Amino acid sequence: MTQTAQLTTKLSVLGAGAWGTVLATLLCQQGHEVWLWARDEKHVQELRVNHENKKYVPGLKLPLGLRVSADLQRCTKDASALIWAIPTKGTHEVATQISDVPAIISCSKGLETGSFKTVSEQLARYLPNTIYAALSGPNLALEIAQGKPAAATLASNDLAFARQAQRWFNQKTFRVYSSNDLTGVEVAGAVKNIMALAAGMSDGLGLGENAKASLLTRGLAEMVRLGKQRGGKTETFYGLAGLGDMIATCSSTSSRNHRAGELFAQGSSLADVQQQQLTAEGIPTVKAVYDYSLKMGLDLPISTEVYRVIYEAKPPLEAINDLMGRESKLE
Repeated sequence: MTQTAQLTTKLSVLGAGAWGTVLATLLCQQGHEVWLWARDEKHVQELRVNHENKKYVPGLKLPLGLRVSADLQRCTKDASALIWAIPTKGTHEVATQISDVPAIISCSKGLETGSFKTVSEQLARYLPNTIYAALSGPNLALEIAQGKPAAATLASNDLAFARQAQRWFNQKTFRVYSSNDLTGVEVAGAVKNIMALAAGMSDGLGLGENAKASLLTRGLAEMVRLGKQRGGKTETFYGLAGLGDMIATCSSTSSRNHRAGELFAQGSSLADVQQQQLTAEGIPTVKAVYDYSLKMGLDLPISTEVYRVIYEAKPPLEAINDLMGRESKLE
């Protein structure tokens, strides 16, 4: 019997932010045994007493069958899979506390500075015998919490597992497609956060819809260029995990990366934005991408200008002007 065939139905969601809470609710509604892990015992008690995550997803009533705990070992013991919804900066800290698990589905979108590793590649350092997958797409957590329809891609190098996990999530208002392009899906999800920062800067400067559409179209070209270099498939970047996620995130005022971009456009410094505690994953990701582009000789002009605004305090309007003043070339 294969490892995939042996999986049972206990699913543990790690991370009780907006996305983790919504995913735990979706899975619980499907009849699975679902555990939700939160770092803070006080937060756990609030979730248990209120049956609501008032801090991150106000208005979403948690299913009575959802089990919430701050005990990581209890949550992960005998789980069929972990649903990884932890900010990427916490990957190392949490991964070192986990013993072998059959599978991990990453729902975090970021790249490691220095190594340029995706979340699943980072986790594989600590859990090399685990099956890895990633769930990504145009999935604004608050909309899904309201029961509005959405779709996502679930990718794994083990396609049999991807199809099994697809069934765990699929329901009337949440449609999941399977893929075997794990690298492409993870890179797409990370890079779109950079483009959301750029879109937020454009909106913050009041540059209009034409400018933003042009920015995002060329941003998609950067995503494809970078993703293919990392081994992703071109079609992945034009799908839900790439273009789809980018459209949603770059158009939404509820996006944390978009909001961070607006703050930079309004003159905020990196320190100012960090004090807002937005958890904008695009901020560390753009540094990873910038460093990688220098190392590999990749032409990523939008990512480069976003990096310079954030880390070198370049005025956003000057960055836009420099992009517009680049030498013309074939599309």
